[in-house]
Amino acid sequence: MKKLIIIPAYNESASIVKTVEEIKKQAPEFDYIVINDCSTDDTGKLCRIHEIPVIDLPMNLGIGGAVQTGYRYARKKGYDMAVQVDGDGQHDPFFLRQMARELEKEGADLLIGSRFLEKKGFQSSVLRRVGIRYFSWLIRLVTGKKITDPTSGLRIAGKRAIALFAVHYPEDYPEPESVTAVLRRGWKVKEIPVIMRERSGGVSSISAKQSVYYMVKVTMAILMECIRKEEKDEY
Repeated sequence: MKKLIIIPAYNESASIVKTVEEIKKQAPEFDYIVINDCSTDDTGKLCRIHEIPVIDLPMNLGIGGAVQTGYRYARKKGYDMAVQVDGDGQHDPFFLRQMARELEKEGADLLIGSRFLEKKGFQSSVLRRVGIRYFSWLIRLVTGKKITDPTSGLRIAGKRAIALFAVHYPEDYPEPESVTAVLRRGWKVKEIPVIMRERSGGVSSISAKQSVYYMVKVTMAILMECIRKEEKDEY
């Protein structure tokens, strides 16, 4: 099974090299590619100095565009699995082998690493936990499936989901909407418990002022995903 780690990175010079070194130690059977989202710091330069495979985007596309670039790369190169690992050090590569095994064992299309199944490690801020519970409720309302951590970026996609995300992937704040897109097709989504850490560098893309916009935008996107006309998929 060909397995790829997609590492979206915007101004992650403080943590990107450490993140890749951890991946090489904890998950050596995975290939990896950094998607440098037009960083204004030394992220791209450090990747080249340390001979880290990197795609430098010509303009800032945001998290959705960066991750979709990784999925397009995975589809083009024929990978069977692709897992997102953020470049800020929050995602522990220790769990990648287990996630790959579970995806294959369960025959799932998408497997999510959840902070909340065992409630260990960094649980995010109180405000964000409220938002996460809200999206969990909303996704269950519209799909009938309970997802405990719908905003988790630590997720591994099988070949069919890779093909879907390479063509259709939300531009920003993509996690809840993309989970909904998989579920509405009747595909299998599973979760396993993981432990996440606080970011070791960089700044979150979602500030306190953006939280209300985030909630409204993602809610509308999920509802539109559920009511729009079914497309004939070829995945």
